Amino acid sequence: MSRRVAVIGAGIAGLVAARRLKRSGADVTLFEKSRGVGGRMATRRIDDLQFDHGAQYFTATGDAFNALVEQWRTAGQVAEWFDGAFVGTPRMTAPTRALAEGHQIVGGCQVTLLQRDSDGWSVHSADGLIETPGNGAFCAVILAVPAPQAVPLIAAAGAHLPGLQAVRYAPCWALMLAFAEPLGARADRIQPHDDVIAWIVRDSGKPGRPDVETFVIHASPEWSRAHLEWPADAVASAMLARFRGIVGVSADPSFFAAHRWRYALVEQAAGSAFLWDGRARIGACGDWCLGPRVEAAFESGDALGDAVVQDLETGLVV
Repeated sequence: MSRRVAVIGAGIAGLVAARRLKRSGADVTLFEKSRGVGGRMATRRIDDLQFDHGAQYFTATGDAFNALVEQWRTAGQVAEWFDGAFVGTPRMTAPTRALAEGHQIVGGCQVTLLQRDSDGWSVHSADGLIETPGNGAFCAVILAVPAPQAVPLIAAAGAHLPGLQAVRYAPCWALMLAFAEPLGARADRIQPHDDVIAWIVRDSGKPGRPDVETFVIHASPEWSRAHLEWPADAVASAMLARFRGIVGVSADPSFFAAHRWRYALVEQAAGSAFLWDGRARIGACGDWCLGPRVEAAFESGDALGDAVVQDLETGLVV
């Protein structure tokens, strides 16, 4: 049997699944719609500025994830920010970039179709078959993308993953701010009781960050949902006004922009570590399987990677 496996999505779940498969001797290709890796463990870089505009930190409770975090700490790829909360250093993407080392990753392509013939699975974008070695001969496919993005791919592939459609997310608008001068001593983390703003982080206060005053502000799920289709400029202006009111500053930012996370926070999880159709050899993983935590994404990707390894080695449906 072929041991070529396609992994769609190079966030932490996809990268961890790929790591498990590669260690077993499988030939893994990751497909990622963005130019970089990490998913919501993201950093936006604009000239000399950087913003962790997705996940702000992560925690580790289980032995396996703690061991991986310790490896990252030893390598200088993460640091503790506060009370057991970790961040990537010098950017939030550092841990996933470390996981991505040595993998074959096809970036900048959005997968729109999975097809199977006698040779195996092939992966397609809107422009057709994605040109990369082994495409068309994958024996298994892992979808490590938000559940709503996996639904049409699974349906078109003729696979069956019960529980996938029940997953629900809250969206989030993120505002990135930079100031030419420090705003003065204030808390690095603020969770105001506000109907617009849920979370204010002084991003430059995290370990290893550049000495430039930067903030990331996350809107509340309710406000984000109500304003999901607003233009980004309008969202940025509205959130900036509310930020000023909460923090009590009048200075104009040297940079500000908003980013929309359509699938940000898992509100209803699948309740299973992963989903797997052994007949089709298609599975799905992500934080949406277990809950809105980076560690949940790790656990899901690791569990599915292990299940696929067992399936390839024994031929048993997991």
